[in-house]
Amino acid sequence: MSETDSGKTPVDFWFDPLCPWAWMTSRWMLEVEKVRDVRVRWHVMSLAVLNEDRLDELPEQYRELLETKAWGPVRVVIAAREEHGPEVLGDLYTALGTRFHNQGEEPTRETVAAALKDAGLPESLLGHWDDTPYEPQLRASHQEGIDKVGQEVGTPVIAVPGADGEQIAFFGPVVTPAPRGEEAARLWDGTLAVASVPGFYEIKRTRTKGPDFSNL
Repeated sequence: MSETDSGKTPVDFWFDPLCPWAWMTSRWMLEVEKVRDVRVRWHVMSLAVLNEDRLDELPEQYRELLETKAWGPVRVVIAAREEHGPEVLGDLYTALGTRFHNQGEEPTRETVAAALKDAGLPESLLGHWDDTPYEPQLRASHQEGIDKVGQEVGTPVIAVPGADGEQIAFFGPVVTPAPRGEEAARLWDGTLAVASVPGFYEIKRTRTKGPDFSNL
């Protein structure tokens, strides 16, 4: 596997800050960083972009979420990356996700403004809420992630270097609550094991509970 400058294996993680399941997986990945020799590199993807050509097929409540609440936050996030560098994404995602998911705050301008302050970023980034010159970069970042796994998935997308130098990429895992300690390590090892098998595509079962943020 290739390594980052720190000597750790890079794990590329694509997220939309509105997705509670991606949030759960991201907190698991931070736990994996503690128990395995990896470092997460954060990237933006967008549920609004993913679904923009199939809005008529979606449930009304989800369609309304995408049309009215999903664009503003990702525009601000991509602007933060473009103007302050990709290294700010981890802290900004943590600030946004904590407010959106752990604290149950609505994804409004006010909430995002507070998250920007939490992450040490200027409130002026809110100027990108309704429109941003960085939309091509947003779409390119989204497409980079989705090209690795295909259009039939969502967020998160994770990619790691394979033994042959090619990246191994997958959607998920979808898990709740976020595993800790050795349980996090076992899930990471198992996910890599199945994802690295050529031709392996899916393990799935019906979800019986929603995201559990109690241990975050």
